[in-house]
Amino acid sequence: MCDVGITVLDGDTLRSLHVSLREDTVSFTGAQVLDLAESEASRSLLGLSLPQHLKSSALRRMNIDGVDDDVDFRRKELSPEEASRKLNEYLSAIADELKDNPLVASILDGSALRMFLEDEDDFAMIAENLFTDLDTEDKGMISKREIRNAVVNMGVEMGVPPLEEFPLINDILKKHGAEEEGELGQSQFAELLQPILQEVADALAKKHFAVIHNIKIVNGSELKKVLANEKKLNDVIAKIKQEKDNGKSGHKSTEIIKDFLEKNGKELGLPPAQANEAVILLYDAVFADIDSGKGASEEEDEFRKLVREILEKFAEQLEANPIYCDLDG
Repeated sequence: MCDVGITVLDGDTLRSLHVSLREDTVSFTGAQVLDLAESEASRSLLGLSLPQHLKSSALRRMNIDGVDDDVDFRRKELSPEEASRKLNEYLSAIADELKDNPLVASILDGSALRMFLEDEDDFAMIAENLFTDLDTEDKGMISKREIRNAVVNMGVEMGVPPLEEFPLINDILKKHGAEEEGELGQSQFAELLQPILQEVADALAKKHFAVIHNIKIVNGSELKKVLANEKKLNDVIAKIKQEKDNGKSGHKSTEIIKDFLEKNGKELGLPPAQANEAVILLYDAVFADIDSGKGASEEEDEFRKLVREILEKFAEQLEANPIYCDLDG
């Protein structure tokens, strides 16, 4: 059984999207504009409902910030020309937000379920494992109503969307008597589970379902903003220089910079230093390219150049090989 794959939604599909409004409409409200833009964006993003944080960030990019501003804009009457401009500005803002902070999602289309349903041995193993987990008293029998828990326990990893977000599953369970009284042995359990999962797979094939994962993709975009902002960059360099001057004067500059970034890099747009093996390899790759012989006696200008050089290399590496960080970890 293969886990469901992931899809990175970075806004590219939105960039070529241009939505026109009905010409026979005299005016539009801001609410109509936002709702239409969100609907078009969702359709372009495989039917995914836009998370609230994404919509809020996109509105801030349009200088529509805060509850009061949002409410005022929704009530505002807009001419067709202004409405069209704002609508496409909002779509661009969503695309820009996704470029900086891509979403990681699993697109459930029924293929994962069909894969193991078509393999008798694979399905038998899955059904046996599910039955064993549910047979907590080791009686060899479980309540018929446990079928619902079996489907829930399969989860997104096996291609089953959350029941609360995909209510059609409840109808399928009810249709097959999963809410009725009675007990099932292992073979009966498997016989009942199979058509239920087949109908779920067929339903997903007709209408795909996207599940957002709590994963952040660190691709160097935040770090590039720091590099492009002279004030922020100077602040970072000053903090590292202070560490160098306060008790670490005997250390190599590269060691001081690396130590600072491992502790504070997240604030600059670097992945947490101990997030996973990929981060360790990233640090190794960046500092392997830097002259390891640089000492602590460099002039201030040379030290500034060194910090910038290291941050630029991090940005280049992350752009070429983004790192996935589990936000639950």
